[in-house]
Amino acid sequence: MAPTVPLAVLALVALVAPGLGVAPGCDYPAHRWCSSRDAAVACQVESSCPSLPRPAAAPVELGLYYESLCPACREFLVMELFSTWLLLPEEMLDITLVPYGNAQERNVSGRLDFECQHGPEECLGNMIEACLMHEAKNFSTYFPVIFCLESGSSVTKNLEACLQIYAPELDSGRIAACVQGDTGVALMHRNAQLTEALDPPHQYVPWITVNGKHTSELQAQAQASLLGLVCQLYQGEKPEACGGSKAPKIPAGCRR
Repeated sequence: MAPTVPLAVLALVALVAPGLGVAPGCDYPAHRWCSSRDAAVACQVESSCPSLPRPAAAPVELGLYYESLCPACREFLVMELFSTWLLLPEEMLDITLVPYGNAQERNVSGRLDFECQHGPEECLGNMIEACLMHEAKNFSTYFPVIFCLESGSSVTKNLEACLQIYAPELDSGRIAACVQGDTGVALMHRNAQLTEALDPPHQYVPWITVNGKHTSELQAQAQASLLGLVCQLYQGEKPEACGGSKAPKIPAGCRR
């Protein structure tokens, strides 16, 4: 059954000469004006058709370029990013994680090697998280595990425990094989390329992009209240979680 046309629209019809639509190009009879969005647009009565589904809004795209052992990176990921992701509907926020940061890529005897700001342990942590993402594929599967690693006592030693809690279906052996083999190196090379391609070039980590852009203002807003920033930028219907948020102290970043 077609949606009921509001009384206001029917009253408008009564004022229109017989056989004419409410707008040029409206070829629909009055009882069909609210039957679809195309009909409502053609007849210029969208605002009078409350039963029409709203067009989906694009998610806010957030990119986090970080290091696994950088204190400021860990604080942002744990305190801001993960909590915001939990509070908001999935369609509001699209997150890309790139663990690499201020690392350096070198070719040693024909094989790629990586030197990280916080030492070999950080390079291992970066690769574990890159391989975890590669094996899990689904963001909602691997992000809680990364949260567990970054909020725990050791990013590199707690993988098994974090998998048991958040993603027991994942095979830790496959992740270990990735870390120890060519796949892990290839993943880190890709993260190096993504990081080096940033425009403007990153100067510190965490380095945050919002809808593909980085500015000092966006960075400061994201670190102060990511929830508030996403709620402000999202063009769709706002959920209850967007009612308000407090701004925590912004931690100092890890400069190059």
